Amino acid sequence: MDYKESETVEWKTIVVEDIRKEVVAFANCNGGKILIGINDQGTVVGVDDPDEAMLQVSNMVRDGIKPDVTMFVRYKTEDIQGKQILTIEVQRGSNRPYYLSKKGMRPEGVYVRQGTSSVPSSDTAIRAMIKETDGDRYEDLRSLTQDLTFQAANAEFSKRNVAFALPQMKTLELLNREDIYTNVGLLLSDQCSHTIKVAVFQGTDQSVFKDRREFCGSLLQQLNDVYDYISTYNRTQATFDKLRRVDTKDYPEVSIREALLNSLVHRDYSYSASTLIRIYDDRLEFVSLGGLLTGVSLDDILLGLSVCRNPKLANIFYRLELIESCGTGIRKILSAYSGLGSTPTIEATSNAFRMILPNVNYSTSLHADYMETSDQEQSVLNLLKRREYITRKDVEDVLQVAQTTSGRLLRRMVDKLLLQKEGRGKSTRYRLLQKP
Repeated sequence: MDYKESETVEWKTIVVEDIRKEVVAFANCNGGKILIGINDQGTVVGVDDPDEAMLQVSNMVRDGIKPDVTMFVRYKTEDIQGKQILTIEVQRGSNRPYYLSKKGMRPEGVYVRQGTSSVPSSDTAIRAMIKETDGDRYEDLRSLTQDLTFQAANAEFSKRNVAFALPQMKTLELLNREDIYTNVGLLLSDQCSHTIKVAVFQGTDQSVFKDRREFCGSLLQQLNDVYDYISTYNRTQATFDKLRRVDTKDYPEVSIREALLNSLVHRDYSYSASTLIRIYDDRLEFVSLGGLLTGVSLDDILLGLSVCRNPKLANIFYRLELIESCGTGIRKILSAYSGLGSTPTIEATSNAFRMILPNVNYSTSLHADYMETSDQEQSVLNLLKRREYITRKDVEDVLQVAQTTSGRLLRRMVDKLLLQKEGRGKSTRYRLLQKP
């Protein structure tokens, strides 16, 4: 019998809750054994009732550790120096990392053996254990965060009359066989750690910011919020074909929808950086992380070939009728621009994918004239430097113009993203457009 504590041997005088921590540490490392009935000085004091102690420990291990580690734990009673001690033998587990149920898959819940002590693991070590156990596919990995809620997902599933209870969560593989949330569950949860950043620029480069937002939460919530936000910048231009008025959006709505869905379904979520969307005067760009998968070329994509990076996420979007099938999105985008005089551009590197949608209403000369700030507009902007907000009556008084002229001026400034309008009717007022 080894009476010396080491990396694989731990002493305990009596049964205490810390035993769970030791079991977790041994199961996460190279195994070991815990001897109950030996004090810190190495003196054998024995256990009064080994059977009761064994039952107590087995219950603690079964109820307090996830995933189930019981198949890797063995108990036996030994007689040492005429006294009974309980030996708990722990093997290295095959479903690492193991963690304390109440603490979760975080450093304070995941322990490893370091010398003669059991210490909290690092985030890096936890991720390494997950990858070693679950493989490299992001969707299959266990989520580092297990305290997940699904309010946004529930609302989206309910809106589309699709069931979203525990059985469906398992079928869709948000939960694995151990009832542990996977990264698919994380993506749909309100605690999703991935975000979408949208930046709006004045002109055709990044010299001047107009607005910048970051959208977080469930991917389903981000999808709806980002689409609504982009739509506010998708203006309508009216032209006339003889007596018939023709309204044309800057961007075909279907192209925005498909490009946004494509950026979410096909991005590589093993990267922590955000999906980027940039709105310029002449174009709309979607940049998602993760280039083309090995063996797939850009020409293949344009022909409609699709090898899905996140098939489980795509399956969920399919069930919600957000997508039809992989490979159709790009064709829909190209088709939406048919006959409009411009064509979307697709660029791919080894680590990123960019979809560029041209503004079909953009004209260099007309846009330059439109975006030039007039003397009247500059006077309104100067007024707002001194005030939090203004009304149409304020503009009439400052510029000494009629009601219709002031109304037309304010509408133009809102369209040019110089002002933002709040309220309705007599409560209408105007502020400077919020800057990042």
